[in-house]
Amino acid sequence: MKRMRSYEDMFENSSSSNDSLYGPHSPVISYSQCLITIPSSFIYTTFIAINVVFCLPLFIFILCFGFRQWQKNCPKSFASDMSNSDCFTYHMVIMELVGVTGCCISFIGIYSGELKAVKVGTILFSFTWYGEGFFQNLTCVEHFLAVVHPITHFTYRKKRGIRNITMGFVWLFCVTGMCLAIMDNYIIMDSFLILLTIIVTPYCCISVIWVLQHPRPGEQGTWEERVDQVKKRAFYTVIAILIVLILRLAWSVIWIINLVQAKTDCVAMTCEVLFNLPSMLVLPLLFLQRTGRLARWRRDED
Repeated sequence: MKRMRSYEDMFENSSSSNDSLYGPHSPVISYSQCLITIPSSFIYTTFIAINVVFCLPLFIFILCFGFRQWQKNCPKSFASDMSNSDCFTYHMVIMELVGVTGCCISFIGIYSGELKAVKVGTILFSFTWYGEGFFQNLTCVEHFLAVVHPITHFTYRKKRGIRNITMGFVWLFCVTGMCLAIMDNYIIMDSFLILLTIIVTPYCCISVIWVLQHPRPGEQGTWEERVDQVKKRAFYTVIAILIVLILRLAWSVIWIINLVQAKTDCVAMTCEVLFNLPSMLVLPLLFLQRTGRLARWRRDED
């Protein structure tokens, strides 16, 4: 109880002392203040523990796996043979390491009472947050092209320049979103990402399902008999991403409503990170499935 009172006092004192510095309704400082109150501090600490204990080893394993593949092949061959989905996953995992760093800084700030450290941590995590959304949407587009427009997809895969430019824009958008977060403005990039998710992901998912469920002229048999392994993988990948993005989108809308209405529902705003865990894991787990690591681990356990 003593700790709870001290956190609540800290919340009130920091609100008044930082109004002149950050503004009376600063979204970043409001969220940072939430993280040093009860029960939000416990919720965020749980998220940090899961992120560091379970997610961080997975991210490091994927990067080590990619490095070993790069060592086996010459850099040019590795880059040209790598699929776009794998490339998106590697870049997203690098971004996740930035998010883990931000979580650790926030943890130190929460339990040392340093509000500025909490703010730095949340700003770093926002960089990862945007990266997850953009790369998941790009993965949906990749599998949409593979099923619906296979010729275009084959041509696109051979053009590394287009892929590099696309990923460059993603990094630029993420840096822009982080800069907006530094200026206490989340609404612009959050709204853009929500709009992009609403337009891109359902369209890709519905298009893939439609193509796989409706045979082309001359095709016969059940769905399982008609589609090949690549199309099945694309179908399940798009469905998995759609589910996690719907979950992420619901809490993002709650976040936006809090910012627009200048409300501070700390529990709702903090619980968003827990509902983001599936979004953090979907691309890495799909990557492990594509590379056969999950199947190998299952055999080892058996």
